[in-house]
Amino acid sequence: MKALIVEDEKMAQNNLARNISENCRDIEIVGFTSSVKDTIAWLEDASHHAEIIFMDVELEDGNCFEIFRQVEIHAKVIMTTAYDSYALKAFEAGSVDYLLKPIDPDALKRAVSRCTDSVYSIQLKQFLDSYRIDGKKKYKDRFIIRYNTKLIPIRTSDIAYFFAENRINYLMTTYNEKYMIDDTLDDVFDAMDPEQFFKVSRSCIISLKAIKCANKKLSGNIQIIAEPASSFDITVSRANAKEFLHWFTK
Repeated sequence: MKALIVEDEKMAQNNLARNISENCRDIEIVGFTSSVKDTIAWLEDASHHAEIIFMDVELEDGNCFEIFRQVEIHAKVIMTTAYDSYALKAFEAGSVDYLLKPIDPDALKRAVSRCTDSVYSIQLKQFLDSYRIDGKKKYKDRFIIRYNTKLIPIRTSDIAYFFAENRINYLMTTYNEKYMIDDTLDDVFDAMDPEQFFKVSRSCIISLKAIKCANKKLSGNIQIIAEPASSFDITVSRANAKEFLHWFTK
């Protein structure tokens, strides 16, 4: 079987390649990439082919879930990461297994065997179904905020909006407290109930309950007045105005 390794740290690339060579002798490593951009380019190149992709979550230019959004992946994907917080998202993206670094050789062998196991796709579906209620996706109900030495739980129902400022992402609570978050806004929006949160722009996601009023401009844009008040302009573009009004008035 041919394999692609997606990993942004050279030492981790070498360690994984050696682990595969020693424990999975039927796998041939045919490529290495270290970024979202390079991985997409590799997958879109018709001369390249891989049946398994070992994919790190955090890459040079973002996280690997952006790859799934931009290109169709036909290979079996095994996620490799130092963090356990992405597990459900990895399986929802179609990952066959999720390996925590440092990767245990037995866990690696198990993951590879699952790539050829047709029964596992049924088990994966049952796993994902356990995270849904009445057939619907279970949305994130809280965020854990790291503040100095504290871990602070913030309920989703207490969040007014998320926003980006100077390349840092924040959430603002309904009681006017601002916290920095590690998640990208794309990942945040994927985890939110779309009936309660609207992605105004690439730099802002707002809760339905935080909208004090919405003013339609002659330009076709819609200006949102939030509660608590925002320190930045919240404007829905003319192109997204129809979608916003449908969401806001239904």
